[in-house]
Amino acid sequence: MKIGILGTGMVGTTIGSKLIKLNHEVKLGSRAADNPKAIEWVKQAGANASQGTFTDAAAFGEIIFNCTKGDASLAALQQAGAANLAGKILLDVANPLDFSRGMPPTLIPEFANTTSLGEEIQKAFPETKVVKTLNTVNCNLMVDASLVAGEHDLFICGNDKAAKERVIQMLQQDFNWTSIIDLGDITNARATEMILPLWVRLYGYLQTPNFNLKVVS
Repeated sequence: MKIGILGTGMVGTTIGSKLIKLNHEVKLGSRAADNPKAIEWVKQAGANASQGTFTDAAAFGEIIFNCTKGDASLAALQQAGAANLAGKILLDVANPLDFSRGMPPTLIPEFANTTSLGEEIQKAFPETKVVKTLNTVNCNLMVDASLVAGEHDLFICGNDKAAKERVIQMLQQDFNWTSIIDLGDITNARATEMILPLWVRLYGYLQTPNFNLKVVS
């Protein structure tokens, strides 16, 4: 499958490298076609890896991952182009974190409580099938759920049922996720994005990013 990834940071390159190992074709997108991080990643990732602009990656991918920083996601997606995203599944793994006051980060007020980054992306790109998932775990755990022992949960939400089913299949087959909780429509991204302040504090307590939550009743 051809997959476009928007973002050249740790999350984007980790997901891209995993998908390359699974024989997918991956194009990493950034603001500039000559992004040094993307060029270096392509050299290391091999023949199925390529890079270009956000527009290039969005046009290339049958499925798109938004791995940009949350405060820049809407701008990056605008650069990618609505026409290139129309009809496609967009996995939004970004969180709207505000580091302006230092650590720990807070959520950007414009994307909290009464809305979320996932919702705002869906509003801006109504013809795109936005699925919010993977944003509550570390990037290494995103692509290999077995890094944490035992049963633990991943959350997913989005308006398109078929798109969520396709994403769940990918998460199970490619990333080893066995327990996935479908919270419902994209408004539930408000809740999953709000997990991040808790995640940051648990990271400080546990001194490892490889942890997750389990819902019990």
